[in-house]
Amino acid sequence: MSGAPEKAGAQALAEASKAVAAVVGGRSADEALAASGASASRPAVRAIALGTLRWYLRLRSAVDALLSRPGTLPREIHSLLVAAAHQIEYSRDAPALVVNLAVDATRALRQPRSSGLVNAVLRRFVRERQSLLARADGDPAVRAAHPRWLYDALVETWPEQYGQILEANNAHPPMVLRLSTRRRSPPDYLADLRAAGLGGSLVDWTAMHAGSAAIVLDRPVAVGALPGFREGWVSVQDTGAQLAPRVLAVLPGMRVLDACAAPGSKTSHLLEAVAGPIELTAVDIDAGRLGRVEENLQRLGLTARLVAADVRDPGSFWDGRPYDRILVDVPCSGTGVIRRHPDIKLLRRAEDAPAFARAQLEILRAAFGMLAPGGRLVYSTCSVLPAENEAVVGRFLAGQSQAAAAPMPRGEELAPGGLARSTGTQLLPGGAAGSDGFYYACLEKTTRGT
Repeated sequence: MSGAPEKAGAQALAEASKAVAAVVGGRSADEALAASGASASRPAVRAIALGTLRWYLRLRSAVDALLSRPGTLPREIHSLLVAAAHQIEYSRDAPALVVNLAVDATRALRQPRSSGLVNAVLRRFVRERQSLLARADGDPAVRAAHPRWLYDALVETWPEQYGQILEANNAHPPMVLRLSTRRRSPPDYLADLRAAGLGGSLVDWTAMHAGSAAIVLDRPVAVGALPGFREGWVSVQDTGAQLAPRVLAVLPGMRVLDACAAPGSKTSHLLEAVAGPIELTAVDIDAGRLGRVEENLQRLGLTARLVAADVRDPGSFWDGRPYDRILVDVPCSGTGVIRRHPDIKLLRRAEDAPAFARAQLEILRAAFGMLAPGGRLVYSTCSVLPAENEAVVGRFLAGQSQAAAAPMPRGEELAPGGLARSTGTQLLPGGAAGSDGFYYACLEKTTRGT
């Protein structure tokens, strides 16, 4: 196979295999894909890599059944076999073509001695894939391509919804825009999309939000193709993530802290949602990621004070004046955004949620110490695990006499399919809201205990 399209296809498959191998080795997919050298075929590399990661745990089981010693294979060759199996099972490519591309990809990976093994294994996979996958699917966690610990946690925590969550986690995510309705009305922007040859629909239940509305595109596109993107009319943000300003209820003139700000979508949304100036400080422990917050603000023509600091050490950035509103969007397991980041299924471990919960409680305690009496704090995650959500909030409330649950829209009042928890509301991926999985709780500082 010597034609240019075939060569490009083999190169894309090789680069995707490198990215998958890097994730298996512990790197995030974003990091691995950023390191890809195949700029011309980057969309194809990304599609193959993310698709492979989405179904990796199912396909690996089928592929390993064809190998006498799978653990001895070079990681990139093993990942190539799984990526090729993904293309055979889930893409429209002809199986024979995929096998040939995979053989050529061994040379792109500088491991041509593996070409015979790759050819033989994949030809068997093509012939026997029905029986191989049927055998793998005997384990429900493998069939759902989820790690056993997460599958069990979802079944236990969400006995009525776990099937919906698993299905959503394996689906291709929609591209959702946050439209600044102070700059462009939803009808006008939908017309702009049509004029650009794009389609989208307004998410009706978000139209009540001050200053913004959510629009779901019919198909994902590069941000540069979006009408008004450079002018700041729209930002890319999941529908569920757009709920933070509504829960926080910021008013003009308030002093606001975004305690874990990067990459900045919620920071900019807080500024856009208020019909008047606010004094907003955005803090993040990662100075590099804080640069993305600055880029977002510049594109949108917004201003905030940006500080690289650990919010658990208020003395490193806080001037002692309390904040009226604080958003604590804590680092978490990300189990609510797996459809956007399928590498989470390979990177997370059962012990991660308790470790995150300890850090989340520390962050929550430190942030609450900077809240003004009568002020409101919103605690949020993109997790579906109660250990990181209501359990953290419950432990905090039990140990803080000045804290109380504040009034907020709960359950269906917040979003379609929202589930009221002991404190706060949980959105699940694949629910009626069509959003990723998010948790929101609102707390206030009382005068009790002072």
